[in-house]
Amino acid sequence: MGSLLLARHSITAASAGGRNLGQSADPPLTEAGLALAHRLAAAVGLELAALAISELRLVTSPALRCRQTIAAIAEALGHPHDRVTAEPGLLEIDYGRWEGLTPEECAAQDPALRAAWDEDPYATAAPGGESGADVAARAFPVFDRLEAWLAGERGRCAVVVAHNHVNRLRLCALLAWPMREYRRRVTQDPAGYSLLTFTGDLPVVRRVNAPGGLPEEDPELAPV
Repeated sequence: MGSLLLARHSITAASAGGRNLGQSADPPLTEAGLALAHRLAAAVGLELAALAISELRLVTSPALRCRQTIAAIAEALGHPHDRVTAEPGLLEIDYGRWEGLTPEECAAQDPALRAAWDEDPYATAAPGGESGADVAARAFPVFDRLEAWLAGERGRCAVVVAHNHVNRLRLCALLAWPMREYRRRVTQDPAGYSLLTFTGDLPVVRRVNAPGGLPEEDPELAPV
């Protein structure tokens, strides 16, 4: 009956500007993003203190923005940085030729394909990039292993820092919603986190996209 705390990385220049940030670039967090990562770390510490944790794993996407976010969490928890696991399967969706573009720019460049992607991003791939199903195929085995481990003992906890599409896909699957609707059903703000408990049967959802200590009026929150 362990718990999964699943967070999105903190603010980058792309997330602040509403631009696609997949795998082609690996920028750091902004100054505001670093500050928010530390506020997220404090929120994670409070959540874990209430869970009576006996075993803890920290797992991250290898992307710099995720590694910086989980480094703040590891520091706050007193968790050794060399015991943070980077999983390549958790990398963000490959946007292909849509990398760095806004939704409006994607639609102007590829109107028919963008319309199909908006309708079903799980089955439709970005041009020269991935579909939601492609992301799930590499990311879900990482989650499957972690969740099987979590279900084995009540005091186990995994903190995972990943990306917008990765997290929304997994949450959509765990909530048993249609996968084609993962972008419409679930939101992941920068440093937003979800908390789920695994019993070996259905997961118990305790939080979804909790704000990680960020005031709601922060102007740098923007979906990507």
